[in-house]
Amino acid sequence: MNKAVFLDRDGVLNAAPVINGVPSSPSDPSELQIIEKVGEAIARLKANGFIPVIITNQPDIARGKVKIDAVSQINRILCEVLEIEHLYMCSHDDHHMCKCRKPLPGLLIRASIDLKINLKESFMVGDRWIDISAGQAAGCKNFFIDYSYRENKPSQPFVKVTSLYEVANLICN
Repeated sequence: MNKAVFLDRDGVLNAAPVINGVPSSPSDPSELQIIEKVGEAIARLKANGFIPVIITNQPDIARGKVKIDAVSQINRILCEVLEIEHLYMCSHDDHHMCKCRKPLPGLLIRASIDLKINLKESFMVGDRWIDISAGQAAGCKNFFIDYSYRENKPSQPFVKVTSLYEVANLICN
């Protein structure tokens, strides 16, 4: 079985615009800013046998705030630049009550089936409580990048970190 590092998109790989203390997503590829040293972190994780998998909620599609073409373009750029082959996205909003939307583990479970991933040997990296909850529900070990957003913090267990680069160092050392 394979092992993976599941990566939330906004706030882990690229800068998440913060509005009134709450993170959001870039709405256009021109707003995309990849976080410093993310490429190095991904390369190191891959060199150590981990499959990087992006796991992202993009409810602004369902809310009509952004077009799916713009989100797809952002996803494609991230995958190309960071050399990530696998991305799983939920475009639903809360009221859709789908099983793929974080904090539920549906996307991680689907990826684990598709890519033959051992979830107990894998990690989830996120910057919001919903990321960590999804990772916990899937049985992963979890890393929380704490930007001190004005929202709920995740429940333990998780390891608090400052960046994906720090995660790669902790996992690979």
